[in-house]
Formats: sequence, structure tokens, C-alpha cells
Amino acid sequence: MTRLLLIINPKSGKGTIRNHLLDVTDVFIKAGYDVTIYISQQRGDARHKVEKMARFYDLVVCSGGDGTLDEVVSGMMESEIKCPVGYIPAGSTNDFADSLKLPKVMTEAAKRITEFNEFPCDIGRFNGGYFVYVAAFGLFTDVSYETSQDLKNALGHMAYVLEGAKKLTSIKSYHMTAKVDDGTEVSGDYIYGMVTNSTSVGGFKNLTGKDVKLDDGMFELTLVRMPKNLVELQAIISAMMSQTPDDKYFFQTRGREIVLTSEEPVPWARDGEYGGEHTEVCIQSVERALTLLV
Repeated sequence: MTRLLLIINPKSGKGTIRNHLLDVTDVFIKAGYDVTIYISQQRGDARHKVEKMARFYDLVVCSGGDGTLDEVVSGMMESEIKCPVGYIPAGSTNDFADSLKLPKVMTEAAKRITEFNEFPCDIGRFNGGYFVYVAAFGLFTDVSYETSQDLKNALGHMAYVLEGAKKLTSIKSYHMTAKVDDGTEVSGDYIYGMVTNSTSVGGFKNLTGKDVKLDDGMFELTLVRMPKNLVELQAIISAMMSQTPDDKYFFQTRGREIVLTSEEPVPWARDGEYGGEHTEVCIQSVERALTLLV
């Protein structure tokens, strides 16, 4: 029988997996899988579990938010043997699931996994670590990891909007230099920046660039310039809400390797989780590094 490790984050997205676990497991068993269920106990637990145990399974499936997927993918990238990964979205926003066009109904997502449609996906390397779809700094990036799980569960995506609104009263910019492997170099004061492999970030679509492909070896860079006054700030917010970046305030390009340096330590977030403070970040696209089941 095909050995399947099912890793669950019981706190993601109002804990909805609790109500669907039997049905999801039944889908896998009926498809001929020998299922082992593991419930993650704390942050980082899923990554360690996958890193140590992946070699004993034919595939690993996780259910949780994008942060849970990040842990599973990071663990798989660090493991001796890489097996396919399936994802049953159960978080508050599920940006990457939208990019993959995964079903929102959990049993349907499970059935899709049993069809074993393989997708070799690019994975990001971040100063030696890994991320799935976004590494970001600046405005709003601390919202995802500072917002309590209870608030996320109660309000869903609105929790991010409410917490993010508080940041508008104290906008901080970072002087950053970005160098791309094609020779592009840009410097300036930025309130936000992200390197992405996704069509959606923070629930917003079309902000990551045009013609985004998750398996082309290219990551997209977006930098938002520091507004000079409230009028420009409003213009930036309007552009984000309407999902139409304006070249006057947004700088966008793409590359296989992107190095960002700053004059002071900058807090970064990776897939919505705290990624530490850095004065230099080297982000590389590891082309088609991992097989996802979509």
C-alpha cells in the first residue's frame, strides 16, 4: 500500500479540519493509502517531523494555512529523500492554494491529491532557509505573525485588514538596495518589499506581477517607495486595493537570484511567519525543486 503521512495543524482556520478529518482520511483510505496522522504540537514541529520521517513515506499531505505548508516544504527540502507533497488548505487566507487553484472544500482537495497530478514547483531559498511563495519586509508584514490565532479564527482575512490599519499611523521606511542576477540594481527608501512566487499575497491578486508562473525558475520582486505625503500614501493604498500597481510608487522586476541589502537590520517574514532580522538577504529560486500534487 502507498504510505501517506497526513500532518495537521489543528488551530488553522477556526480548526475546521477537526470537523472533516474522518471524511478526509476516508478519501485516502478508499484510494488505497495507508494513512498515518500526525497533529503538530507547536511552531516548527511539522518541519522537524517531515525532515526526519519523509523517507519512510511515499507522499506527505498537510492541512493548515500557508505557514503549515511552509514548514512541511522546508522539512522536505532538508530531508534526505524528497517525496511529493499534497496540500489541503485550512488557513485564513490560503494565498498559495489560490495560486495552485486548489479546491476550497477539504474532501475535494483530498480527492484531487489521490489523482496524483504532479506539479514540479519552484521553491525559494532564503539565506540558506526555504520559503514557498513569499518573503517580505516592511508595512503589514508583521501582521501575519503578530495577529493572534484566535483573532484570525474569529475574523479570517478581516483580522489582517484590521491589524494592518493600525500600522498606517506609524509608517517606517527602510533604505534598501536590490540587485538582480540580470544586472538590474535599484536603491531607495521603501515601506514594503516582497519576493514572490505566487499570484496572490495577503489576499490581494495581481500585485506580484504579470504572467506569473510557479515553475519557470523566476521570482518576482516588488518594492513600494516611501510616500512623500498623505496624498501619495492614499494613492499607494488605492493602488493596492484596486490591485493596479502604479510605476510611480511601485518598482517591479523578476529574476532567479535577488540580493537585498540594508543599512540597518530589517525584520522579514517568510510565508507569513517571522523570518528574523537581516542586513543582507540572498533569495534564490530553486527551479522545480519539489513535486506538489495539484
